[in-house]
Amino acid sequence: MKKIIPFFILLLIYSCKTSVKSDSESITITAEELESMVSYLASDDLNGRDTGSEGIDKAANYLENQLKSYNVKPYFETYKDEFKVGDLDAFNVVGVIEGNDADLKDEFVIIGAHYDHIGISKKIVQNDSIANGANDNAAGTSSVLAMAKYFAAKKNNKRSLMFVFFSAEEKGLLGSKHLANKLKSENLDLYTMVNMEMIGVPFVDRDYVAFVTGYDKSNMANKMNEYLGSNLLGFSEISKKYNLFRQSDNAAFYDAFKLPCHTISSCDLSNYDYYHHVDDEADKLDYKHMASLINGIIPGIEKMSNTATKEIVLKDE
Repeated sequence: MKKIIPFFILLLIYSCKTSVKSDSESITITAEELESMVSYLASDDLNGRDTGSEGIDKAANYLENQLKSYNVKPYFETYKDEFKVGDLDAFNVVGVIEGNDADLKDEFVIIGAHYDHIGISKKIVQNDSIANGANDNAAGTSSVLAMAKYFAAKKNNKRSLMFVFFSAEEKGLLGSKHLANKLKSENLDLYTMVNMEMIGVPFVDRDYVAFVTGYDKSNMANKMNEYLGSNLLGFSEISKKYNLFRQSDNAAFYDAFKLPCHTISSCDLSNYDYYHHVDDEADKLDYKHMASLINGIIPGIEKMSNTATKEIVLKDE
């Protein structure tokens, strides 16, 4: 017995440690996994993910397989929400995690990012013409994947969470316009939409980590900071000057639903030189910054999905 008891205790301790570690790993977002996601999406093999191309088809299949691996269900009959861009076939990729509250699960928070880019660039740099779109917007795409993985593991959202990867953003927000109008026609009870765009590099001179486009249109930034107990999200003068609120997929949902729909970004074009450039490559991004930002945002999304009432509202304009 003297030999059996210590061995049993050691086995029990080891077993407990292993199970805790496994659970933690299943919901922890790391710089390494973000880099892996971006490196694939921004690889030359995908040829810049232009809408209607073979490369974006590969990206869509990758996103679908990732959602399946997380046990995130398709929102429609399949993950692909099909639409046309002229003669081209295009599709958003849409997954959902149903809320666990009998009443609140009928309300939705949409978390999205566009996964397309501009394809082959006319600007050739050192024999390279592929605009890989690492920061724009493989970075944002990876953040939505990471959050889908997190919430699928936690299962602690009372409201339903819809995870959307938009195509044809670079063609004029066509994917998000298609889906926003489709969901509006189906009377989706949308609470708010959070769009992730160009989060691959940090600011060096701000007292916040990321900005919210259309900052003054709602109390989203203030509420998120309140939920987080930090000054994670702030106001960008450059974003306001160039009206970046209208330049990403949040705008389509704002137009359709007239609700708080914003983009979160850590790049307002003042801190990155490779917008729509062939040098927007995976090795240019700061993955520790990305992981820190995403892990910082998640508790705010958690709170957003669980409040008894819709606390994020538009401001009077």
